[in-house]
Amino acid sequence: MVLNKIGREIPEQYAEKNGVFSGEFANIKEYQESSRKIRPVKPQDKKLLGSIREAIEKTGLKDGMTISFHHHFREGDYVMNMVLDEIAKMGIKNLSIAPSSIANVHEPLIEHIKNGVVTNITSSGLRDKVGAAISAGIMDNPVIIRSHGGRARAITSGDIHIDVAFLGAPSSDEYGNINGTGGKTACGSLGYAMIDAKYADQVVAITDTLVPYPNTPISIPQTDVDYVVVVDSIGDPNGIAKGATRYTKNPKELLIAEYAAKVITASPYYKEGFSFQTGTGGASLAVTRYLKEAMQKDKIKARFVIGGITKAMVDLLEEGLVEKIIDVQDFDYPSALSLGKNANHYEIDANFYASPYSKGSVINQLDTAILSALEIDTDFNVNVITGSDGVIRGASGGHSDTSIACNMSLVIAPLVRGRIPTIVDKVNTVVTPGTSIDVVVTEVGVAINPNRQDLVEHFKNVDIPQFTIEELKEKAYSIVGTPEPIHYGDKVVALIEYRDGTIIDVVRNV
Repeated sequence: MVLNKIGREIPEQYAEKNGVFSGEFANIKEYQESSRKIRPVKPQDKKLLGSIREAIEKTGLKDGMTISFHHHFREGDYVMNMVLDEIAKMGIKNLSIAPSSIANVHEPLIEHIKNGVVTNITSSGLRDKVGAAISAGIMDNPVIIRSHGGRARAITSGDIHIDVAFLGAPSSDEYGNINGTGGKTACGSLGYAMIDAKYADQVVAITDTLVPYPNTPISIPQTDVDYVVVVDSIGDPNGIAKGATRYTKNPKELLIAEYAAKVITASPYYKEGFSFQTGTGGASLAVTRYLKEAMQKDKIKARFVIGGITKAMVDLLEEGLVEKIIDVQDFDYPSALSLGKNANHYEIDANFYASPYSKGSVINQLDTAILSALEIDTDFNVNVITGSDGVIRGASGGHSDTSIACNMSLVIAPLVRGRIPTIVDKVNTVVTPGTSIDVVVTEVGVAINPNRQDLVEHFKNVDIPQFTIEELKEKAYSIVGTPEPIHYGDKVVALIEYRDGTIIDVVRNV
């Protein structure tokens, strides 16, 4: 075993191959950007094909290759299941898949793993039954969990080489110009698909809305697309917003949101032209509402907002409280419509958003980010991947990316969930190191990371209950008791990469 900087034990075979986490900026270095194969298209060539099967045949997909998908349709996605089902029928085996994330709707993936169609997975996260199956040890090779910025880094550097990207296209013309704001399955920004299209050897656009050439505005251009396939439906639009825009009336969540908004508005970063990112859960959306009230009262405008965009952000733009929305993914239909009609609502790819290997990600310009957590420990390390039972049930997302890049990161979470403490001695799985976290916000009050003595000093007279992180943990344990340790097996089922590609933690079978 090799101990990394935060004291996590990494098996030697993975430590030697990937390196171990040794600090947020220790592995940021010059690199040679990846290249791709290009098959030139002649004037008489046609890209429009008759079926997914024909597209698979045309790409020459064979055993052992890597394919990718995007997750902009979230729980409404049909594309991954359709493509993998057809691949299985064709007898192709031993594939690596590199979707930007995996949702509950992708449960059929379990059978493809059992049947040897899929033998390697890298993704931002795993949900529900797929996560449980992986945690039970269904795969021989460990899944690699990467942040959104880490995935972009891996693609641009060649750590992930995509042979064929199968990309759901809300609208496309027959030459492969794609956008996400038109069509019957509009999802808005295609920020995660854009990076796949730019670096994959071959790209298949799968659409349910074929429009006359040229399809504008163009999110993914014809110069990045090899083939176009029309199907009856690529997804359920209702699934895009599933669970995302939950406006809470829960008193506990509202109090968390109120404290988080107070931290932001009392911070040195709250001033004309500030910037922020919030999430999509009930408490996060409530933070946006409280910020809106404060900005109206104080006559302050934000320069920009980023992240997964919701109607709450669009309202700020349309009411003149935010100058620009920078958008890598939309979480509801109003946001998708806004991207199509508002000139100050701007679409970006994942490399632009959060890659540590780019020439400057937008998150580097961010003042504050509001992030969630399944667990936080007394070293401020955060777990967003494994539940209290040790089972994989979450996603890395942009957590480790935004927390280190912004000027002040806030992690919001209830003190306990049900009978489970959220603040603990040691988290099950570290996704974001505690040195990246500045403030933890709960319904009983906040804890400021002692590494940020500037914030400790700044907030000492602010009217918010303040505790040490150890005191918050003791409050949680006094309510529900000390949690029993999880009994793991010896098999490593997932590697948690830090955004720079080094291993920050591993997940073992439960």
